[in-house]
Amino acid sequence: MRTELVSEPGLADQPNEDFASVGLPASGQGGSLVVLDGVTPPRTATGCLHSVPWFTARLGGALTELTVSLPDLPLAEALSRAIARTAAAHAETCDLSHPRTPQATVVLARWSPAAVEYLVLSDSALLLEAPDGTLTPVLDDRLARLPRSALATDALVDANLRNREGGFFTAAADPAVAARAVTGVLPRAGVRTLAALTDGAARWVEKFGQGDWADCLALVRKQGAQALVDRVRELERADAAGDRVFLGRSKTHDDATVVYAEL
Repeated sequence: MRTELVSEPGLADQPNEDFASVGLPASGQGGSLVVLDGVTPPRTATGCLHSVPWFTARLGGALTELTVSLPDLPLAEALSRAIARTAAAHAETCDLSHPRTPQATVVLARWSPAAVEYLVLSDSALLLEAPDGTLTPVLDDRLARLPRSALATDALVDANLRNREGGFFTAAADPAVAARAVTGVLPRAGVRTLAALTDGAARWVEKFGQGDWADCLALVRKQGAQALVDRVRELERADAAGDRVFLGRSKTHDDATVVYAEL
């Protein structure tokens, strides 16, 4: 098995709000990956004393432990327990009901000799490649399907769409959100490669249109995960003024994470 992990902040002088891990059980049978993209808060109050990196480290650490140590626990239940554990760590000091309490998008995958399980919540991506080269992107596209007018301001999003029916969902403080994730199970023999990308890395496809998901996976396989992130940075610098072709980017530079695993 080959695994590769790259994660870097959008700006060198800013903390990386992403989290990534690959867990391999002591038995040597199977493994798991966890990728979180922390949601950058607005400059206004969030009701929480803690930073987004604090939250993603706690949630990601819990998910890494649960997905490896409890291989029979469904991924949605693992996410629910991890959210509950993380919420309990700051419930006494913070207002977890605030719409901008620290939160993150989630990608989970776990493989065993028999199966590959997956979970995606919000706008990070998971790519699954079959032995014949067929590629299946697993996406939670609820945010992408919302009208631009509904996303005009943070206030509109928080009041009407964030973690609300008819909007989109992220892992914040409510364990019940795990039931909203896109999940599935495939036979182990049907998957040879996995790749998880936060939206900062997925920009190569989704914002800059440099290729499709198959092209993206081929780039990572041949040149490495760092090459994908480097190309995204080059494109961001070239479009620093916000070219209309790339309309819709919320940041000039975003944290970018790629986890690649050949099973």
